Amino acid sequence: MRWKSYVMTALFIAVVTLFLKAFSDFLGLVNVSLFYLLPVLFSAVRWGRGPSFFAAAIGVLSLDFLFVPPVFSLTVADLRYLISFIVFISVAALTASLASKLRNQIHQAQQSEASTAALYALSRKITAISDLEGLLNQIVQHVSEALSAKAAILLPNPLGEQQVGAYSKDGMEWVTDESHLSIAAWVYNHHASAGRGTHSLRESSTLYVPLETDHQVHGVLAVYVGERPLTEMPELIRFIEALSDLVAVAISRVKLANEAKVAQLTAESEKLRTALLDSLSHELRTPLATIIGSVTGLLESEAVFSPEDRRELLLTIREGSTRMNRLVGNLLGMVRIESGMLRLNKQWCGIEDIVGVALAQLKDALQHRKVSILLAPELPSVPLDDVLIEQVLINVISNAIKYSPEGSEIVIEAEQRREMLELTIRDEGAGIAAEDLDRIFEKFYRGQLTKHIPGTGLGLAICKSIVEAHGGQIVAQRNEPKGTAIHISLPLQFAEKQGDGA
Repeated sequence: MRWKSYVMTALFIAVVTLFLKAFSDFLGLVNVSLFYLLPVLFSAVRWGRGPSFFAAAIGVLSLDFLFVPPVFSLTVADLRYLISFIVFISVAALTASLASKLRNQIHQAQQSEASTAALYALSRKITAISDLEGLLNQIVQHVSEALSAKAAILLPNPLGEQQVGAYSKDGMEWVTDESHLSIAAWVYNHHASAGRGTHSLRESSTLYVPLETDHQVHGVLAVYVGERPLTEMPELIRFIEALSDLVAVAISRVKLANEAKVAQLTAESEKLRTALLDSLSHELRTPLATIIGSVTGLLESEAVFSPEDRRELLLTIREGSTRMNRLVGNLLGMVRIESGMLRLNKQWCGIEDIVGVALAQLKDALQHRKVSILLAPELPSVPLDDVLIEQVLINVISNAIKYSPEGSEIVIEAEQRREMLELTIRDEGAGIAAEDLDRIFEKFYRGQLTKHIPGTGLGLAICKSIVEAHGGQIVAQRNEPKGTAIHISLPLQFAEKQGDGA
């Protein structure tokens, strides 16, 4: 392309000369000399300083040989023309220099604009990425496309050894070479660039730049630059270093986000463990003390108790054991839900049967409370897991018993509304504060009005997970004039995929 620019300049001067030769009598010698500045300007803007000076020299020779008397001779009859030639050469040289500088500035501006656009595009791509592997793959592909070169990112493993984190298309064999890993290790340890155009391994065909933030190196960016001229490398190195700074910040952001997530999970696990232990210590202590006291009385004072007293103690033991069994069942149920092991075994069931089984298990706990069952006639069968829905009803009715006084009424209603079965359990207890209605289904959350009553806060959370696994919905409302109403909606048709997990 270099020699072609000189050929094109010579052809341009030839065309200008033919034009001037045809109209020289009309234009005059002064205008003819000015026309020869056109190839100088065009060559300076189009190809740079060398072709523009070549155009100035050829232009002066053509002017002297073809237009200045004596024609077809490089001598001049009037020495004043020498001054004109000197002025022409000076003006041409100055014009060529200014045009060449303007061309270089335009080229630099275009390069800066392209670099800024590439950096902006990369920043937009990686802003929303929170996965380290996806981030690295996106980065190397973008760098490879921006520079039309192979690129790779090398990261240290837990032992401190460099290994390939991501590479661009067709870059696996290139980057997995042992020499690349050794150079990347040196760059990582010395916090300095290496490769073509740098102070270390200057003649190499690859450039290695550390990915550094706040004196911490996260890895090394390797770019295959080939045999590019060393004069072009400073600008390219500045661009790659700007890319590496952006990449380092992105990697640091993802690492910090992962560390924060781990810290949050650790804190939540610790909070969960503390809440679980606290709930267990309070919830198990009462039934255990009751069971131990009753068993001890039966063993040590067998002759003192009448048959009615013995029966009362045995009922107390059964009630405490049932309470403990329900607590352990809730804990195991929450573990199954949290681990994703909960699976539904749906069958067509009548809701009245499930209500009856739940009430039978809670018969002793009801004591002197009245239970009213209001089921609409001819309720259809419902596709559900009867064991899990039975656990839901037991938890909800147990809460109604726990938080309502003796002698109060518990109402269980069921009716069909379009494609849903609506089941409602109402009590006349302390009720739920308005600000707690949306939170009582959270794990370990206890309402403000009932904190003084022992409980784990797991029952309703388990109910919510089971009902939602069935494709239904459970909500809590205030029961007027007092108490709480729990509404459960269950679909009357099978979902598209039976047996979905929670």
